[in-house]
Formats: sequence, C-alpha cells, structure tokens
Amino acid sequence: MPVSPLAFRKHECHNTALIGTMSHVDDVRLRVAMSIVVPKGRKYLCADALFRLLREHFATIVDDRVDEVEIPLSAALMSAFARFSLTAPSLLAFFKQRADGNLKTIYGIAHTPCDTRMRERLDPVSPKSLRPSFTLVFRQLQRGKALEPMAFLDGHYVLALDGTGYFSSQTIHCASCLHKVHRNGSITYYHQMLGAAIIHPDFREVIPLMPEPIVQQDGTDKNDGERHAAKRFLVKLRQDHPHLKCIVTEDSLSSHAPHIETLHDHGCHYILGVKKGDHAYLFKQVQAAEEAGRVTSYERHDRAAGVIHRFRFVTDVPLNASRADVRVNFIAYWEIGPDQVQHFSWVTDLRVNTRNVSTLMRGGRARWQIENETFNTLKNRKRSQG
Repeated sequence: MPVSPLAFRKHECHNTALIGTMSHVDDVRLRVAMSIVVPKGRKYLCADALFRLLREHFATIVDDRVDEVEIPLSAALMSAFARFSLTAPSLLAFFKQRADGNLKTIYGIAHTPCDTRMRERLDPVSPKSLRPSFTLVFRQLQRGKALEPMAFLDGHYVLALDGTGYFSSQTIHCASCLHKVHRNGSITYYHQMLGAAIIHPDFREVIPLMPEPIVQQDGTDKNDGERHAAKRFLVKLRQDHPHLKCIVTEDSLSSHAPHIETLHDHGCHYILGVKKGDHAYLFKQVQAAEEAGRVTSYERHDRAAGVIHRFRFVTDVPLNASRADVRVNFIAYWEIGPDQVQHFSWVTDLRVNTRNVSTLMRGGRARWQIENETFNTLKNRKRSQG
C-alpha cells in the first residue's frame, strides 16, 4: 500500500505532515488557476509565476540552522512542494525524478535533499510560517478574477469545513499528539486537522485554505477537537480574508448553537447538515409546524434524468430545547430516481423559498467535495476524473 502523502513522515508527526499538506494544497490551488482560461496579459496566474511566488516566500522564512549551507531551507520547502505537486507515490520515487531536470527547470530547485535530509530540515519549521504562502496565491487568484467563477450565491462562496486524520501510531508520538487510551491500557497517538476548501457544485476543482491543526494545546490535558479548531480557524480566516463572503457548509456534528453563534460572530452564513437521531427536538418542531400548515412542499421533475426532486422546508424554528433563541430555517430533500431514493436535511440562516431551495440544496450537497477533491487527493494522490 502506498504511503499517504498527508503522513509525509510515515513514522513521525505534526510539522512535516502539515508542510506536506501545504505543498499539495497549494498545488490543488495552482491547478484551479490553470484550469481556468487565463486572460491575456495576466502572466502572474501561470504556473511559473505562482511557483516563483512560493519560492520567494519560502526564502523569507527564518532558518534556525544558520550553519546549513548545502541545502537551504527554501530548497527543502520547495522540494516538499514539488514532491506533492508531482504526486509521486513515495519519497523514493520522487528522488528518482531528480535526474530528469524537471525539478530545476520547473521548480527552480538547484539542490534537492534526500528524504532523511528533507525531514531534518523541515521538522523544526513552524506551520504558522507557511500561512502567507496560502494567502499570497489566493490574492493572485483574486487579482486575476480567477476566483469569480466560484461565487455561488449573491457573491458568497461556499466554504466546506471538515476534520480528517493524517497520522496514527501506538509507539511514535510528540508533545502535540492527541491520544486515546484503550481498555487494555494501550495508547494510540494521532494527529488530525480541520480542512477548509472553497467549493462549488458546478466545478470539480476546489480551492483549499490553510488547514487548522487539531493538536494537544499547551497547558491542558484534554484532547483538542473540531469545535475549538473551528473557532481558531474562523479567527484566522477573518485575519487573512476580512471581506470574503462565505456560506459555511458542514456535517451534522456542527449543527449546534455555540458553533452557529461563532459563525455569525465572524460574518458567515451557513448550510449545516442535520440528522433526526442527533436533532430530535428540531424534527419534532418541524412536525408540529407541518401540522400547523407552516411547512412548504415543492417538487420538481427532471424528466431527462428520470429524477424527481422533492423539498419540504419551514422557516424560523428553534434548533434545540435549551437554546430556543437560536432560530433556523429547515430544508428536507429527497432525490427520487428509478433505482434509489436519497434523503438529506439541512438548517440554514439564509432565506428559503421555492425559487432558491434547489440552489441551497446543491450548496449543501457540495460539501462532499472536501472529501472527494481535497482529502482523497491528499491521502491517495487520486484526482477525480470527469
């Protein structure tokens, strides 16, 4: 089985894995830029210009190992980026490519470190120092209007958030590792991150943003989690992109009052999944609203595809009993095909009516792109076809 690119150091953790994630995530973004026709004269959106932008930023990162002359830190960082960009199945396969000249010609790397040397050079690097590389490339996309086709609704972009794991071991661990104690007394150490990507139901490409590590926090014995990571992520999102209009979409684990308040505090709308088993009070309120005649039913037939799209929605219902002041709009959707029926439910703060309910549904369903086009690409180096 090939080594996961997210776990760039198969037997080590945290910094290098996130650096590897940054490298491949930036490559995803570069592919997005290159997949859109670049207007004449906007040469700063071509691959060479974007690679050069990364090299220039990498050269500004402080290198604690001032005695290192053979392999500058910038060369090690650019080599890590190239390794993920080329989607090599392993470090060994990547280093075999050093002789073909592409690393120097395309990526501007004069000296590529071996795998051990690369790990030694990258491990001390703080992931925080890599954040500007994400914002720099993102700014180029904005400058070149390459981001505009991804706008989803009234100038807002759909931003998918989800957690994923990228390292696990019962022997190797670091101070930042999360841990789980099993009944037999053994301990599993692991790392997770909160991934984020701008998505659109009409595009296969996604634009990942800087992920937020889910790691052991200083001064606490409790494991970090997605809820706290989301708070940190949203603070940094607004620092990097204060005016970006976002509609956040997440799974049902995020459909709770404190998180919705956090989204509102940072100026974000939301389309969040809900499940009857997790949100029993909400579904009872929807049932009561239906009995009172407040639920709107809407159906649309796609005869060419042989599919019926069925909707039920109601506005201004309480999310749960303990926080009745948090009011949401509820959408239920069924896709009825000749062979199967799929069912989904969401809550949103966006106004819902028969004119936009289908659009909101597509935005909620697009959340899977963070799994298919981001995590799957990072972990398995597989890019969706068609």
